[in-house]
Amino acid sequence: MVGAIQDATTMAAGVGDLVNGLSPDWGPFGELGTKARMVVQVMMAAVVMILFGMAIWGAWQIRVGNSQQNTMDVKQGKVLVMSALAGLFLVASMSTIFGIVFGMGV
Repeated sequence: MVGAIQDATTMAAGVGDLVNGLSPDWGPFGELGTKARMVVQVMMAAVVMILFGMAIWGAWQIRVGNSQQNTMDVKQGKVLVMSALAGLFLVASMSTIFGIVFGMGV
């Protein structure tokens, strides 16, 4: 079981990049120039910050909705938080997705 986990971690290109920050310099991004790589890094960081802002805004709506007993605000807050978390998951897993697709030659 441990070997399978290590193999899956090895196959997931860019896992270390996600831990160390958004620096796409693997797979299809490895052939980009430094300026293009910087643009990709900035775009990924901007998307992450926007999604964090959406999650915070949704949490605030949940808090206000609960205090005022307004179920519509609570529902909108839940939708914002869940969509922001789903977006963050997608952005964070882009390195793995791109690595797998690039590795398959698709």
